[in-house]
Amino acid sequence: MLENLDPSKKLKRKEWDERREPLYRRLKALQAMACRAGMPVIVLFEGWDVAGKGPCIAALTQALDPRGFKAWPIRPAQAHELNYPWLWRFWMKLPPRGEIAIFDRSWYRRPLVERIEGPLAEDECRLALRDIVDLERTLIADGFVLVKIWLHIGQDEQRRRLRLRAKHNPGTRQAQSVEQNRRYEEYLLAAEETLARTSISGAPWTVVEATDPLYAWWQVCESTAAAMAAGLEARGADLDRLGEQAFADGDEAGAPCAGYLDGVSVR
Repeated sequence: MLENLDPSKKLKRKEWDERREPLYRRLKALQAMACRAGMPVIVLFEGWDVAGKGPCIAALTQALDPRGFKAWPIRPAQAHELNYPWLWRFWMKLPPRGEIAIFDRSWYRRPLVERIEGPLAEDECRLALRDIVDLERTLIADGFVLVKIWLHIGQDEQRRRLRLRAKHNPGTRQAQSVEQNRRYEEYLLAAEETLARTSISGAPWTVVEATDPLYAWWQVCESTAAAMAAGLEARGADLDRLGEQAFADGDEAGAPCAGYLDGVSVR
């Protein structure tokens, strides 16, 4: 699946500039409606090192009211987190009703990184994939919208970006990324299996060809907007009023839901 993607997909700067404003208005309106409907949203980013997860998250969050989302960069588990079931640290980061959580990497670190680099054995990996599917089905059944995005670049493109980063940011630690590039085929097989086993009803994977950054930004924002719209429609929301939600009530223009500042999610 991943090796068959078309790396030539691109978006010109002019095209991005033309599409960005209406797309951002739509995302802001959807955020407002999700808040009022009490619909929690998770946008989860996975993919290759230097595939552009940070810039894609920045492109998405520019459209959102910062009071209504939280971004979580996921690193290896800390010592105290190892005292709990492995998914505990992610449960603690789930968004409240009507808000959005953005994960820069996620619970997929376990079958995608720990499986290759250790210490995860194959049987433990299978259990982790089962745990993940159980978690995501539980979230979907509870009304969460779950957007799962895989940012894909080829081995040569990853190597090119690593060389550029080493040249322009010589102090950056990238030994792990270089090793990932060296073992690209192993990681690719793990990614293919993980995506196939965890692309479930209500939480499919969106694979984005990320060779061209502008194309990746557009796809990420479009995919998130589409998933939020589908979630709202399933709740019976009137999407014909979408344009009214983003800039309503004068001083509240751009604020998706009054009450964020005092901890109240829905007015």
